[in-house]
Amino acid sequence: MKDYINPDFKHMVHGGDYNPDQWLDYPEVLSEDMRLMKLSHCNEMTLGIFAWSALEPEEGKFNFEWMDKVMDDIHKAGGKVVLATPSGAKPAWMAQKYVETLRVNDRGERYWYGERHNHCYTSPIYREKVKLINQKLAERYKDHPALIGWHLSNEYGGECYCDLCKEAFRGWLKKKYGSIKNLNGQWWNAFWSHTFNGFDQINPPSPLGENHVHGLKLDWKRFVSEQTADFVKHEYDSVKSITPNIPVTANLMGFYQGLNYRDIVKVIDYVSWDNYPNWVNTDHDINVAQYSAMCHDLMRSLNCRPFYLMESTPSHVNWKPYNKLKRPKVHMLSSLQAVAHGSDSVQYFQWRKSRGSFEKFHGAVVDHVGNEHTRVFKDVTAVGERLEKLDEVVGTVVRPKVALMYDWDNQWAIDMAGGFQLNDKKISQTNCQYYNAFWSKGVDIDIIGADSHDFNDYKVIFAPMRYMVSDALGEKLKSFVKNGGTLVCTYMTGMVNENDLCHLGGWPGAGLREVFGIWNEEIDTLNPGESNTVKLKDGTVVKAVDYCELIHSEGAEVLAEYDSDFYKGMPAYTVNRYGEGKAYYIAFRDDGSFTKQMINDILDEVGVSSEFDGALKKGVTAHSRTDGENTYVFLENYTPDDFETETGILWTEVDTGKTLTGKFTLSGYGTLILKK
Repeated sequence: MKDYINPDFKHMVHGGDYNPDQWLDYPEVLSEDMRLMKLSHCNEMTLGIFAWSALEPEEGKFNFEWMDKVMDDIHKAGGKVVLATPSGAKPAWMAQKYVETLRVNDRGERYWYGERHNHCYTSPIYREKVKLINQKLAERYKDHPALIGWHLSNEYGGECYCDLCKEAFRGWLKKKYGSIKNLNGQWWNAFWSHTFNGFDQINPPSPLGENHVHGLKLDWKRFVSEQTADFVKHEYDSVKSITPNIPVTANLMGFYQGLNYRDIVKVIDYVSWDNYPNWVNTDHDINVAQYSAMCHDLMRSLNCRPFYLMESTPSHVNWKPYNKLKRPKVHMLSSLQAVAHGSDSVQYFQWRKSRGSFEKFHGAVVDHVGNEHTRVFKDVTAVGERLEKLDEVVGTVVRPKVALMYDWDNQWAIDMAGGFQLNDKKISQTNCQYYNAFWSKGVDIDIIGADSHDFNDYKVIFAPMRYMVSDALGEKLKSFVKNGGTLVCTYMTGMVNENDLCHLGGWPGAGLREVFGIWNEEIDTLNPGESNTVKLKDGTVVKAVDYCELIHSEGAEVLAEYDSDFYKGMPAYTVNRYGEGKAYYIAFRDDGSFTKQMINDILDEVGVSSEFDGALKKGVTAHSRTDGENTYVFLENYTPDDFETETGILWTEVDTGKTLTGKFTLSGYGTLILKK
């Protein structure tokens, strides 16, 4: 059950973004890079990401000689190359000659040349120029022995409001709705007399025009995401048609809200992403570790196969308010965290620090001093040496029986909704609260979408704040529970359909009212600092904050009731048997203690536990990968203190080959990789 990203390279990838085009006037630096690459146990360089000006300094005049030499030098040094397309930053000559390639903002102003991603994804000229440079790269290096992968552009994102994009948006709407009458109905345009007579009257949301019709805003976000994915496919096809056996990726950014990454993953071969957690050397690092792990799981779950950690920093970044160094041992720990959650690489931005411009103080493997005698270089070398011992882990997969449901358009819809807590509905915090309970227990999970996963792969699905539920999703969830699954939902479930129209007939809508056996009549938003109390059946009292729904049981068993305010005695937590399964409903948001205990109880009930049998403490977790025969468990300690635990299983330490059972100690900030 191994799933190799590139079957011709069955090793952990260790390397990073290499920008030799910045150093072409320093041949001694380029030569030294090859020595340092071998010394640091790096086996890969990602090449050419922002090199368009060096590859095509004038329109139609190409210069590949410098890249030929770099590709050959990396190969001679024993390294491999992930070759990037340069579309993330176009050259100045293009902006000067082809003004339409520059983006327009939501006030109708065309940007000047500068920054990155300052280009229109709809522009035919830009697409033509991108296809040309990509195909020239592919033709030139298709048979190069160093080439193991393609990296499309860099961190796709942003919006364009030019006339080309407006017309494309109108065409997208016409394809989706078929008629203007249908669109008016789905957007509820009779409100504020916003009824349209034709698609040509519709503009994207803008502070100069309409910015409060949620159907418009939601569809614009979906259009931007799908239009970006269409551009990604354009790039993908340009290289894949020439190098069909070379896998292609695009580096993503976790929970970035500008795109629905499930659109992007449909048109690439494998996922990669850029991870920059803010380690601060305090107890807060446990929360940082949990959020970073959740992002890794989201990225892996996009296609449920191994991924690449495409960018990370071996030390610090330069763009946060406070740019702290990684403390000793943290680089090894954070690197192996990615591997534990399914990554087959540890890569850095960047290999060598730039001499000038914005990123000259961003962390890198090679500092301005230019040698191997730095703490960071030694940390990177230690990671490389350890990764070389993990060939047997490469291609192994994560196959959880628990899922957390998350969709970008559900969050978009919640965030733009009027009402509740107006400026922050706290969906991100709620997702973290649920995820942290799994992480603390050492239970592997997938983060799944409404349309992108087979629910039958899981024993239990948690779907907090599932505000948007289409009829199709409602049927899918009903079937999951009816066939024996356990579904856990919270306040704000099933309030609107996929076009943000409220379900009629009582919440939760889309047929879920009968699944949960409850009716949600109202939702009370609590002020900051205000709270309620909830009493469980066993007499335990827990704290409710932010939201308290007033629900009625319609057959569900009441597990807890509100203990104060005018709705004292009303249900706050219920379970309903539906078919062969169960549906739990939590009508309030808590401070985290109830959520953790509730999740523990439900996991015990459905028989899901960590692959590691020993005790864990706060800040220590365990995550696993498998090849179908062997299970690899990564024990990770995100505290400075050594931790003693005990196992009844006979394990093999992957790094050393030694056996381990009984009592043992996991060092502070340590990672132990075990196989059974």
